[in-house]
Amino acid sequence: MNFHGKGIKIFAANSNLAVAKHIANALKLPLGKAEVTTFSDGEISVSLHESVRGSDCFIIQSTCNPVNQNLMELLIMIDAMKRSSAARITAVIPYFGYARQDRKAKARDPISAKLVADLITTAGADRVLTMDLHAPQIQGFFNIPVDHLVGSPILAAFIKNKIGDNKDDYVVVSPDLGSVTRVRSFASRLSLPIAIIDKRRQRANVCEVMNIIGDVEDKKVILVDDMIDTAGTLCNAAAAVIEKGGAKEVFACATHAVLSGPAIERIKNSPIKELYLLDTIPIPKENFIDKFNILSVASLFAEAIERIYEDVPVSPMFN
Repeated sequence: MNFHGKGIKIFAANSNLAVAKHIANALKLPLGKAEVTTFSDGEISVSLHESVRGSDCFIIQSTCNPVNQNLMELLIMIDAMKRSSAARITAVIPYFGYARQDRKAKARDPISAKLVADLITTAGADRVLTMDLHAPQIQGFFNIPVDHLVGSPILAAFIKNKIGDNKDDYVVVSPDLGSVTRVRSFASRLSLPIAIIDKRRQRANVCEVMNIIGDVEDKKVILVDDMIDTAGTLCNAAAAVIEKGGAKEVFACATHAVLSGPAIERIKNSPIKELYLLDTIPIPKENFIDKFNILSVASLFAEAIERIYEDVPVSPMFN
C-alpha cells in the first residue's frame, strides 16, 4: 500500500489488541509503540514511545467491558497525541459503549451517549470511525466528522455463502420491532423474506414474546440483531420461532458480542444452532462456546482507515 503526504500511524490501547493487530496487518503497517498501564491507585498511564508529530494517527479502542476503564484509556491516549503535535487524531471505536443511553427514557435521565461524544471531542479527537451504533442518530451528538460502518455486509456475505442456492429454505427474522429496518436491509442483501417478533418488555432485561408476524413454519430462521447483551431477546425469539412458529432450525448473527450476565448460559440452553458474531468486542476464552463463529472486521476497518487517510469518500463502502 502506497501512502503519501504526512505519515500514518496505527495505535491501540488495551481493549481489543487482536483486532488492532489485524487491522495494522491489513494495512501492512506496524502498530505504534505505546504503553497503556494502570498505577497502583487505579489511575491510567499512557506513554508514547515514538514521535507522532505531524502524523495522521488512528487509535483503535472498543469501549466495551470494563467500559469506563477502556473509555479513559482512549481519552488519555487522544490527549497524549494532541499534546505531542499529531496532525490529525481519529478515534477508531469498533464498539461504542454507552450508545444505548441515547435519549431520556424517563424524567431526570442523563443522555450519556452525548456526554461520551463530548468527552471524545474535548480530549482532542478530530474524527471518529465506528461500527453499528445502537442508534445511528448518535452521529449527530458529535461536533466532529463520524464515519459509521455497518457490519451486515460481512455477516450477509458469510451467510450467503453458507445457504448457497437453498434460499427457499430460509427466512430472516427481526427479534423485536426496533430491529426491523436493520433486518430488512440485511434480508435484501440475501434476497430473503422477513418475519418479525412482536414482544412486550415487562422490565429491564426481561421480555415476553407475544406474536410472530410472518411465516417461519418449516423454515430455517436467521435472527439478526446489532448486539447481544444478556441474550434474553435473542433466546426468547429463538424459542418462539421453534415453539410457536414451527421453524426447523435457528441461526443468529450480531455485530457486537457484549454477552453480559446470563448471556452465555442462555445461548448454551437455547435452540440456536450457530451464532455468527463480529470481533468488535473480544470474547474471553472462558466464555467461548462451540455455537460461536467469529468473523473479522479488520479488512473493513483497514479500508475505511485507508480512505480517511487518502481523503477519499468512505460512502462507497456501503454499496
